[in-house]
Amino acid sequence: MKPILGIDCPDNDVVRVDDTYYMVSTSMYFFPGCEIMKSKDLENWEHASFVYDELDGTDDQKLCGDGNIYGKGMWAASFRHHNGKFYIAFVCNDTHKTYLFTSEKIEGPWKKSYIDGFFHDCSLLFDDDGKVYIAYGNRDIYITELNADLTGPKEGGLHRLAVQDSKKAPLGYEGTHFYKINGKYYLLFIHSLEDRWFRAESCFVSDSVDGEFTGKDVFVDDAGWFGSGIAQGAMFDSPEGDWYAMLFQDRGASGRIPYVLPVTWDGDFPVFGNNGKMPESFKLPRQDYGKIFAPFVGSDDFMTVYDKDSCYGFKNIWQFNHQPDMKLISRNTESGIYSVTTDKVTNSLTQAKNVLTQRMHEMQCEAEITVLGGQLKDGDVAGIAALQYLYGFIGITRSENTYEIVYIEREEENRTEIVRKVDITPSPAVRFKIYVDFSGRKDEASFYYDCGLGWKKIEYTKNLKFRLEHFTGNRFGLVMFSTKTKGGKASFGNFVYRYRNG
Repeated sequence: MKPILGIDCPDNDVVRVDDTYYMVSTSMYFFPGCEIMKSKDLENWEHASFVYDELDGTDDQKLCGDGNIYGKGMWAASFRHHNGKFYIAFVCNDTHKTYLFTSEKIEGPWKKSYIDGFFHDCSLLFDDDGKVYIAYGNRDIYITELNADLTGPKEGGLHRLAVQDSKKAPLGYEGTHFYKINGKYYLLFIHSLEDRWFRAESCFVSDSVDGEFTGKDVFVDDAGWFGSGIAQGAMFDSPEGDWYAMLFQDRGASGRIPYVLPVTWDGDFPVFGNNGKMPESFKLPRQDYGKIFAPFVGSDDFMTVYDKDSCYGFKNIWQFNHQPDMKLISRNTESGIYSVTTDKVTNSLTQAKNVLTQRMHEMQCEAEITVLGGQLKDGDVAGIAALQYLYGFIGITRSENTYEIVYIEREEENRTEIVRKVDITPSPAVRFKIYVDFSGRKDEASFYYDCGLGWKKIEYTKNLKFRLEHFTGNRFGLVMFSTKTKGGKASFGNFVYRYRNG
């Protein structure tokens, strides 16, 4: 079985309502956040909604000044449907709060509230007797009873240590998913094998919420992909009574990619895959949709302003790197141009505000953009990046009254930004392209420019990485920042995205 989606989509949780499956994954520092996807066959997915446009609007979330929330933000949501209402709970690792969003419709509107406390990788359980529990933790997994309005722990309610992992494991139990199935209580986790770093899925079961949980590893396999195990995610059933799991795999610089696999039962205990291994093929809940699904990545001519389930008026294939300041963004839908003005000075590309991003598709993909630099100020830089901590970027910069093609990267050795000028003086309008090859863990990006005479490849090739400083797969990012004086403007048009799947 191949992975589904082929894009960075980690920490999956899935609920089924009637014949439709809904999936949520971690958004980190991208806004709008907490994207929900939907499917009827677990193979073909489409966008359903974003849960929030902003969280708390802190300076770090908005990239004001020198702060940021890279590697933080929204992590590992719990997704539940109970008594006709959707619930999404997660922690935000920069504000150290636990958020709860609720809605009667998957499209929203979503109401935000807080659960008092910080519940790492939490999972909600609505029990049959009306009680609500939250399971959470890292290595030490706790279960805490919540009060009736879900604003915090219930006074005098259950609070217990349920499971502890060995201290020998490089990664202890986390990514908790908590279920009650046929009267039994189940805890699912990821952890690492003790003798080496290898993602493994574990399951523990108990007869009662306060009873002893016993279990073991239930899925230890890499599906033939370079020893990178598949683990952490949801378990759920189909309308026909078949069971499945949605887990994910670390697949290098492209990010963390989800897999669906079958689940069967040996008495009261779930069996993942084919006795803990990925089967070659298996039955999915097939549906005849009779339609073509809009992909989660793609081209954009910027000629349409969207008003529903959109990225601040852009197509829902886009997300901003950090919460944007829409006062600094303008649109001309007749010409298909959108423009970004700066309101701060920075020498760091990753501190640039209003960077519009798309996920990179695994295997091979490329993106092109035209940059119009006629309104750049001295020291301004605008172009396209392979965005992660150790990024690569190609664009145009203005130096007094001349323009230069510039390549910028952050090097791994000294973690500093290296600027290399290309030996050409272009006009203020240049087309740029990044081609990325993830196949066979190549994880390599090449950079091109076209000043009207065809594509020219620059000599620098960037080896892309998945680094925990950002904790996300590499993305294409449209970047504008000022290094000397704020108030410059860059314009972008005719974004073209191509990819090969498999």
